[in-house]
Amino acid sequence: MTIEAELAEEIRKWSGKLDKALSNTVPLDKHGEDLLENIHAYREDSKHFFERDQIKSFECLIWAWALLEVGRELGHLKVKHNRQNPSYRRQSRIRSWLN
Repeated sequence: MTIEAELAEEIRKWSGKLDKALSNTVPLDKHGEDLLENIHAYREDSKHFFERDQIKSFECLIWAWALLEVGRELGHLKVKHNRQNPSYRRQSRIRSWLN
């Protein structure tokens, strides 16, 4: 598999996981609303760049995930957890990396 094909596969995989997490995310305040708007904008940018520039597409996806994590960590966003959304764990990836 080429590096381009691997990158495209990763973008598709993480885009799907992000979409599932976003469908279960609610803002808890005005900062959360702003963050969620930016997350959706980065997700759309990722879609836009996918065919033309996969590095930019992946970069946008990373920014969207980062904003989601930061918003949740700071208490501005809540990701509702249920059995249909196992892709987003309760424990932050940031915390697990630091331990």
